[in-house]
Amino acid sequence: MGLLDFLKTKKNTAHIAKERLRIIVAQERSGRGAPDYLPLLQRELLEVIRKYVSIDADAVKVDLAKDGDHDVLDISVALPDERPTSP
Repeated sequence: MGLLDFLKTKKNTAHIAKERLRIIVAQERSGRGAPDYLPLLQRELLEVIRKYVSIDADAVKVDLAKDGDHDVLDISVALPDERPTSP
């Protein structure tokens, strides 16, 4: 019975590895379709916003989503809670 248990474990491990590989391949395929300009757009937006408000690099997120036949550019900016005091 020990040999059968060993072989069953291999099958479960192989199945888990196969599922993980599917996930990795799906992520790679989705990443290839993304435009090359998104990282540059994110950096430029960050530079412009920093002219007016002090924010971290993590505060600006740029993503491209699919909505039916259309591509939707999703831009999210997390602004700080601080408000400048008036003189």
